[in-house]
Amino acid sequence: MWNARGMKPQAPETRPREEWERLASAAAPEGRAFIGGELLEPRGGRTFEDVSPIDGRVLAHVARCGPEDVDLAVRAAREAFEGGAWRTMDPRDRKRTLLRFAERVRRDLEQLALLETLDVGKPIIDSVRVDVPSAAECIAYYAELADKLYDEIAPTAPGEQALIRREPLGVVAAIVPWNYPLIISTWKLAPALLAGNSVVLKPAEQSPLSAIRLAQLGFEAGLPPGVLNVVPGSGEEAGQALARHADIDMVGFTGSTEVGKLMLRYAGESNLKRVALECGGKSPQVVMPDADLEAAAEGIAWGIYYNSGETCHAGSRVLAHEAIRHDLVEAIARVARTITLGHPLDPGTRMGALIDERHTQRVLGYIESGIAEGARVALGGRRVLQESGGCFLEATILDEVPVGARVAREEIFGPVLTVSGFRDEAEAIRLANDSPYGLAAGVWTTNMNTAHRLTSALRAGTVWVNTYDRSSLATPFGGFKQSGSGRDRSPHALEKYSDLKTIWSAYQ
Repeated sequence: MWNARGMKPQAPETRPREEWERLASAAAPEGRAFIGGELLEPRGGRTFEDVSPIDGRVLAHVARCGPEDVDLAVRAAREAFEGGAWRTMDPRDRKRTLLRFAERVRRDLEQLALLETLDVGKPIIDSVRVDVPSAAECIAYYAELADKLYDEIAPTAPGEQALIRREPLGVVAAIVPWNYPLIISTWKLAPALLAGNSVVLKPAEQSPLSAIRLAQLGFEAGLPPGVLNVVPGSGEEAGQALARHADIDMVGFTGSTEVGKLMLRYAGESNLKRVALECGGKSPQVVMPDADLEAAAEGIAWGIYYNSGETCHAGSRVLAHEAIRHDLVEAIARVARTITLGHPLDPGTRMGALIDERHTQRVLGYIESGIAEGARVALGGRRVLQESGGCFLEATILDEVPVGARVAREEIFGPVLTVSGFRDEAEAIRLANDSPYGLAAGVWTTNMNTAHRLTSALRAGTVWVNTYDRSSLATPFGGFKQSGSGRDRSPHALEKYSDLKTIWSAYQ
């Protein structure tokens, strides 16, 4: 991928920006599709430029896959599934293969981290410490389940036996977003592969590079040809072709609610394939008057400004009791000022670039809309570092936001926090639940009776109490309402990628 000769070995976290930039300048990312165990040019030779949001430079010319390429990948996946080399493999051997896959991800930590940061603009320190290790851990987690899953025997009358088996669906399409390309890809790939399926992965057009490398590593680890394929391209072409394909058995999608609805429509108009969705969020953080304000401010600030707010469950909507709202806003602003905004290849940077120019203008438009609807800018609100050619936006707080304002109801997906007040617990619950989304929520209170009442009342897939964004592969992740259906992570994710078969036998 690059020539690092002449560089002394150094822990990734301690590399200075200059060394990361040298590695970046030497990188030659792969942009071809990965189908049937091979890197392939797209049919028709079409490509698109993959542009870094850090400085606007072209990282690679990437295969612009269309329906013909998708069909080729689906046929490779179907042949691999029907051939049975992976589907019927001894669970112990499947486990060993996936563990080798995880080890190759760990081995290529620096390369994958650099691809992730260059592609999406997140701080290199997060790519090194969080994204790549989390992807490897996810693959290993599901690998360890391979030889620990049991079928069931149902109670029957004497002379009969009812065996309940969990079997793979077949060919799974995984369509993933650009904010956490590696992490969310493995959330879908690992359980789908463990269940015995073949997979066609469609990365977001803004972030295709790590997905292509991931497929190469899986093949190197021993995944049979066609079991894991990658078709980069646009959502309108490659994504729609996958979702409409009559030989796809299931689509696992993470992205906007708007596109999630299209996935359901495409499934209905084609072969009624299964669809599992993890869509948008507008997650409330309810801060009660007895809360520890410093702890709440720390959790709220990192809950919105981590990854520049480009997180589906970002705690982007604060509902604060009027008695403490002003003090809370000041405390959040103090924490936000300590979160360094800068060049993503600088190890001291904790908040990097937004994904691209179009999205940056969208976020700025929301800030303008909030001001027009009566919000007060308590922090930030401006674009910065424009001389870099990148897409950088200050951490922003909009206070005194009317509860019906667009910025209080729609997903901004940027470093913009909205703050509104409430007078009592009943109003807090009503406002928190008054949203089309239900992905996550936070509760800040020192009274555990209050905490239990609120966690029971809030309609969200995850509710944190006196913390935010803590996670584990052992806990399921997904949402209520228009935040989607189905769950990623934990053994529950296997339910999406497999189905139950009853085998009823009579004997004497």
